[in-house]
Amino acid sequence: MSDQTRPGVDRAAEQPSGGFRWLLVGGGLLLQFSIGAVYAWSVFSGALEDAEPFQLTKVEASLPFTVTIAMIFIGSYLGGRLQDVRGPRVVALAGGVIYALGIILASFADSGDELWLIILGYGVISGFGLGFAYIVPIAMLQKWFPDKRGLITGLAVGGFGFGAVLTSPVAQWLIDRDPDQPTSAFLPLGIAYLVMSLVGASIFRNPPAGYVVPGTTAAAGQAEKAAVTHDYTQGEALRTPQWYLLTAILTLSVSAGISLISQAKTSASDIAGYSVSGAAAVVGVLAIFNGAGRIVWAAVSDRIGRMPTFALLLGLQGICLILLPHASNAAFFFVLAAVIYLCYGGAFGTMPATAGDFFGVRNAGAIYGLMLIGWSIGGVFGPLLTSWLLGDDAAYTVAYTTIGVVALVAVALTVVTKLPRPRTSTADPAGGVPTR
Repeated sequence: MSDQTRPGVDRAAEQPSGGFRWLLVGGGLLLQFSIGAVYAWSVFSGALEDAEPFQLTKVEASLPFTVTIAMIFIGSYLGGRLQDVRGPRVVALAGGVIYALGIILASFADSGDELWLIILGYGVISGFGLGFAYIVPIAMLQKWFPDKRGLITGLAVGGFGFGAVLTSPVAQWLIDRDPDQPTSAFLPLGIAYLVMSLVGASIFRNPPAGYVVPGTTAAAGQAEKAAVTHDYTQGEALRTPQWYLLTAILTLSVSAGISLISQAKTSASDIAGYSVSGAAAVVGVLAIFNGAGRIVWAAVSDRIGRMPTFALLLGLQGICLILLPHASNAAFFFVLAAVIYLCYGGAFGTMPATAGDFFGVRNAGAIYGLMLIGWSIGGVFGPLLTSWLLGDDAAYTVAYTTIGVVALVAVALTVVTKLPRPRTSTADPAGGVPTR
């Protein structure tokens, strides 16, 4: 689809000021901050295990979060394709509303017998809305910032990582007001998410036809775009081995980091001896590293390359997960967990720019939206495997060592993943033979 006919394009201002694209970054961060609150789930899972009307097992308490992550792929796939057709604003607004309504619905569950309602609201509905909205600012902002691709994709998802920073202590405060009904906290939180999503997404739009970054000439802008890569269609991308290798790297990185995130609060208490309120505070602080990692590692990848960055992300997560069960010292536990959170966020900050390098940005919504199946697979595999390995005996050494070894083995994928062979004609879809 040409720029002239692309929906969501602002035609009223043919060359918006440089400040406007940064205003869009602010809107994207606000939207991502609201949906990123999903990472505070460990605060709720612990409360649902302890509250007398619920008393869920570890596996049962992990199910709503697991289903949420599983649904993200469906939402991001449909949202990515739809935003390429209808523009970013309507898709982001719809996703934010669906997400908030799912959270509100979960607030009506008042016992363990209604776990299905939490799974439906928090898991199925809010997970779909989350994915539907999540992909939009990533695809949109890459079009506005062709000059800062690594940095801007890190910022585009940075708000998502920071979502649990405020939500964790607020959620714990709401739960403490009525500890026997921890689900009551979902109602005020859902309303807050709704407001934030609507405000952030209301300004979304694609750049105008012929958009040039302020301060550059049209010729320089076109040269910059041409230097990036051929713009693959989704079908062309799926015919390359690189798409599957990148998706596998994302899947395994997610599996490693989310294995701790899904058990962060109880791990802090059981391994390092944090109190309940202290563990909740730690979850909130760790979310800062999740958000910061998306920005820091994306910027690092601009300097050292995408695959060396992913090798570091997987390797560091593997080492820290193996050491984590032995970190009885509270400070040492926090340092290891912070590195894991930093690397987990870094994968999400770096992968959109990596996909842009490999496949171009014109169809970024559809291509990267489909690639997020790795998030859903990893989000299901990691928590379920971890909770199963932990069992009723809380076998943290077995669980985290197993996941850590998987992450270390996955480093090999970064060595064999190269850029697709340059296209020589439109009839020659990008081959899988790497040139560098």
